[in-house]
Amino acid sequence: MQNKNIFMENFRNILLIQFGDIGDVVLTTPTIRAVRDFYPEAMVSILVHKPFGALLKADPAIYEIHEFAKVKGFGFLVLYEYLKFVRRLRRARYDLVIDLRTGDRGAFFSILTGATHRIGYRADDKKIWHSIAFTKIVRALPEWPKSNYPGAEHSLGLLRGIGIDAKTSAPKLYVAQDDRERVALLLADYGLEPKARFYTINPFSRWSYKEWEREKWVKVINSIWDKFSIPAIIVGSAEESAAAEEIIAGCKGNVFNLAGKINLGELSAIIAKSTLHLGVDSAAPHIAAALGTPTVTIHGPSDWRVWRVVNDLNVIIFPPMDCVPCSHRGCDDTEVSQCLEQLDAHAVTSAVEELLRKLICASVSEQPKAERRSEDIY
Repeated sequence: MQNKNIFMENFRNILLIQFGDIGDVVLTTPTIRAVRDFYPEAMVSILVHKPFGALLKADPAIYEIHEFAKVKGFGFLVLYEYLKFVRRLRRARYDLVIDLRTGDRGAFFSILTGATHRIGYRADDKKIWHSIAFTKIVRALPEWPKSNYPGAEHSLGLLRGIGIDAKTSAPKLYVAQDDRERVALLLADYGLEPKARFYTINPFSRWSYKEWEREKWVKVINSIWDKFSIPAIIVGSAEESAAAEEIIAGCKGNVFNLAGKINLGELSAIIAKSTLHLGVDSAAPHIAAALGTPTVTIHGPSDWRVWRVVNDLNVIIFPPMDCVPCSHRGCDDTEVSQCLEQLDAHAVTSAVEELLRKLICASVSEQPKAERRSEDIY
């Protein structure tokens, strides 16, 4: 195989494996399109953790989505469910499998597919068994000019290592029609008409050291309401719903809590309709940017330069401290980020207000003159 470029073969059934988190799945969308463009006649499928496939179900480049869920139970029941899932993969008869991460699970499922060609990236030479799991290993990602979408570069770099390039590194998500329809009904229940303006907020992260104080969120939300009278929708997980209610308790105006009440597809539909997404370092800003929704994202110790889109419509707010970003789990890995504790609400409010004025003025200027109202202009 060393002397033959297998990627000139006419692969017809391809599986990509992405066992990362939600943000990783979003950032994989340029890779999906690149593989589809390189093999335009092929069926390109993807394997992700459940329920992340909901983000991709409307993507026209994807033929089939496999979702792997941790099996609950013991003994033979667990073994039976695993075997059933593996049989499903093997029945697809993939001729090319590309594992986009470096973990063992993707390598394990790669070899179980039975595909003739299996590609992986090995950053750790200690994982010798990966040489058995994969028929070709990319050992070092090639150097490439800095991208405007750095978070997408890891999986794209793996493709370049096997001779497949991408036309763009920009992540892109599509919203399914059924999710649009369910969200329209949900928003109507809150009194929001189809063309109503609102913004979404995700104040939460899986990691507490990335979060900002709730009292400061209240100040930001109240300031936006005082100046723009725009409703806010707080999103997050079911476990974060109570925290969302604590924020809402101190807020003026219309603030709605959808934390834990919608699935990922519906979250995409709501963010796609929102004027702006505001939040901390989490998956939601990745979703928003991939949908074309402007963002204001707060970063502390985590390095936005590695993951985020930064331009006029995607703004990063970070504390003006020399130690930022440090890439630690809080100060000295204590899970507490003093930089975020010292970040003033005014810095966030100013950035949000500036972007909202820009977006609202642009929206009004695009309307026919007969449809414009004085209250639309701030």
